[in-house]
Amino acid sequence: MMPLSSTLESYQNRYTEVRSQLEEQQFSLGGNWDYTSGSFDRALDDANKVWLRLPFQVISGSIDDSSQDTDAVIRLGTPYVLKHLYNEGNDPEAKAHLVGALFDQFQTPVDPDANIEPKWLDQAKEALSEAERILD
Repeated sequence: MMPLSSTLESYQNRYTEVRSQLEEQQFSLGGNWDYTSGSFDRALDDANKVWLRLPFQVISGSIDDSSQDTDAVIRLGTPYVLKHLYNEGNDPEAKAHLVGALFDQFQTPVDPDANIEPKWLDQAKEALSEAERILD
């Protein structure tokens, strides 16, 4: 993980407005959100292993991804780039089980915090600059 300095740190606005503007820049709500926090993520590579993440905290109201209408106000945190390296192919440790199949669909990363090459940092800074332009 590599933190990036940004004018968006501590930026506050309505969740729906931020989400709408960032979706135009290829960001989406990250899968690790809950009603009080989350992140907007943008893949930087075609394999979806390198990501620019804009974390946020809900400072009033709550978010619900299934609703277009929410009263939540969010504050953005420090953006960062992360890279996950996964084993390619089938997971030799996988076990079949009915309920777990709903949750254990993906392999654990070999390295969830892999080294980030300069080209990805440059691309992340460019994408972050676009986000700063539309949100500031």
